Amino acid sequence: MKKIDKKSGAYWRYLTNFWTIIFFIVIIADFLHDGAYSEIMGPIAALYAVCLTIYSAEKEFERWQFYYKGKHPGEMYVLAWTILIVGIFIATFVTNNHYKMSPEVIASYIVVLGILAITKKSKSEFIESCGPRN
Repeated sequence: MKKIDKKSGAYWRYLTNFWTIIFFIVIIADFLHDGAYSEIMGPIAALYAVCLTIYSAEKEFERWQFYYKGKHPGEMYVLAWTILIVGIFIATFVTNNHYKMSPEVIASYIVVLGILAITKKSKSEFIESCGPRN
């Protein structure tokens, strides 16, 4: 079995989690302050998307090289994003707020859903071709 530097995988996981938390805080603050932070959504969304993409790609590469052993399900990111988005929609409706969600937020949610779909397909292809090894 090939040896892998576990620090690299942990680095991208921690960095992705860090930017997830920062992004969520800014999204919530933007909602609470009626769009006051919309100008920084783009850069934060870009940093988040890059970190998440690299982290997910690294996990898939490790799976296909037979040295991925961790369990950090992408469904948790999708669940957190769904709760955030739906929560803001409901809060906007209930409070009769005129908040307009930044397009970067919706685009980021779509990116998260897309990455999950791709990694799920990759995992099923891996299991089908190699058997369940992880």
